[in-house]
Amino acid sequence: MQSKQRDAAGIIAPPPALYIAGQALGLLLHQFHPLPIAAGANAIRRGIASILIAIGLTLSIAVMRWFSAANTPVTPRLATRQLVVTGPYRYSRNPDYVGQTLAYLGITIAADSWWPVILLPAVLLMIQFGVVRREEAYLEAKFGDAYRGYKKQVRRWL
Repeated sequence: MQSKQRDAAGIIAPPPALYIAGQALGLLLHQFHPLPIAAGANAIRRGIASILIAIGLTLSIAVMRWFSAANTPVTPRLATRQLVVTGPYRYSRNPDYVGQTLAYLGITIAADSWWPVILLPAVLLMIQFGVVRREEAYLEAKFGDAYRGYKKQVRRWL
């Protein structure tokens, strides 16, 4: 019996789930052992948090719109129908993950806890090795020279 290979990147988990898990674990740790970022600087902290969340969400929403316009799914769990290299993808191969990271940091600052910041490197390592590297291998196998050329022109992150 032949096994049919699935047309998808084979990621370890949806990226938002990885960010949410890191955030949730950090906030849970904060309940047991608080590590405040800036006690007493509430207005400044909320302002910075709001800016980071707004930029992160705006970037992620822009990504969804560009994918929709290209008629290809945003989620790496489904088959990519078209390589998206315009919009925010002109500047970063992973603008959605940049946006999600900014929103994560904004929520962390709003929650006034160092714990999610401490956990962020682990989240980013999971994103890098469990998502991005797998997406890159998948896109290179699927789109060949077009994707290799794009990789040469645009940075992975910023």
